[in-house]
Amino acid sequence: MEQLSLCQRWKGGREYYRTGRETIRVREYGIDIVSDRRARHFIAEHHYAPNSPPQILSVGLFRKVGVTESQLVGIARFSVPMNQHAVPRHTGQEPGHGCELGRLVLMDEVPGNGESYFLARAMRVLRQERPNIRAVVSYCDPVARYRQDGTLFKRGHIGICYQALNARHVGRAKPRTLLMTRSGHVLSERSLSKFKHRERGEAYAYRQLLKAGCPERKLGEDREVYLERALQEGGVVRQRHPGNLVYCWAVGSARDRKVAWSRMPPAQIYPKA
Repeated sequence: MEQLSLCQRWKGGREYYRTGRETIRVREYGIDIVSDRRARHFIAEHHYAPNSPPQILSVGLFRKVGVTESQLVGIARFSVPMNQHAVPRHTGQEPGHGCELGRLVLMDEVPGNGESYFLARAMRVLRQERPNIRAVVSYCDPVARYRQDGTLFKRGHIGICYQALNARHVGRAKPRTLLMTRSGHVLSERSLSKFKHRERGEAYAYRQLLKAGCPERKLGEDREVYLERALQEGGVVRQRHPGNLVYCWAVGSARDRKVAWSRMPPAQIYPKA
């Protein structure tokens, strides 16, 4: 669908699309930092993946029309990568000098070119508020996801808005195997490990299993035995994924950006399909 210049939007956990030919009315929008709590609430309310990685900074897109109060209509959440090797591998920076664009969520009312308008300004705020950050990495999943009944859950994307902002395409993340639920969601192997080993976050992992349609744990049932049974009875299947597309930006002063670009892997041709 990228070839048709459709721009992804979210509302109430469902995805919507706007045409890329639309132009945002700049006078109606503003940018500001938002709290971790407010950002998490917005993402949980509107995005298909409600959980949020630990933030470094969250920037909000606000819309104000006439005498109405300004409304939060978008979040760019810069976060700590789940894999500590991601920043060095994709940007050449030390882990503390890079971050991930963990979430970019715009509501369905934001016009087509809203991503590029918003993200460019969010990057400026990141530069001002976190001067230690030299590079930002973001992942784009090109593989469509389907529910087990065959209906489309989420389209694949190739990062058109990242390309519009001159991000450097540096290849793919490592291939991996996903645990796919009947609804098209992915169960995190890390979350299941937390449940298995009674680590912090185990309660959330258990709720995710139940939400995916897995059975409840029996009284006194061994955790490892339960996980094996839950995944089988819940209809969870393993699906091979070729790896997400990876895009990077250099941030900071002109000198810092020049150095950061030089440390990144060579640019690859932008995918177009």
